[in-house]
Amino acid sequence: MVTTGAALAGVGTFGTFTDSATPLSAGVGNGVVSIDLDGPDHLGTVPLAFGGILPGGSVTRTISLVNDGSSDLATVTLTSVATLSSVLDTDPANGLQLTVRSCSVPWSASTVCAAAERTVLASGPVIREASLARPASLVAGSADHLALTVSLPDSAGNAFAGRSSALEFTFTAVQRPGAAR
Repeated sequence: MVTTGAALAGVGTFGTFTDSATPLSAGVGNGVVSIDLDGPDHLGTVPLAFGGILPGGSVTRTISLVNDGSSDLATVTLTSVATLSSVLDTDPANGLQLTVRSCSVPWSASTVCAAAERTVLASGPVIREASLARPASLVAGSADHLALTVSLPDSAGNAFAGRSSALEFTFTAVQRPGAAR
């Protein structure tokens, strides 16, 4: 009995390790990140020039933002800059304001987007950089039918009279990060 116990204790102090040269099956995928603006001029940027807008007035430009790539996106960011600047775009409180709305169907003069089909993706001063809140175009093959509305608040005073601005809107997409598999 004593001998057997000692033999078991000796076996327990040694370890064995195994190694294998069999390769692990793994793959790396790729995709295409691409967004496209579908509008009257099919540009990567959306120009908007206007003057003579009255307090309480607005101008709307409609486009479709399409994720025509094969990869989902993490974010879509809208950057707006003034290519011709005035107090209209430099006063963040009383100057021009931007609202970006998305609809499930393309906007047109004959199409009214019902409240249930419409989502506000961004709102605030016209000169800004903002990530759009939950756009449908994050998913590959999906689109956002956008209405970009620039408005002048009722609070705009005489300093805004006779002023003009030209604005340019640019959309930037960032690919969704990969996940461990």
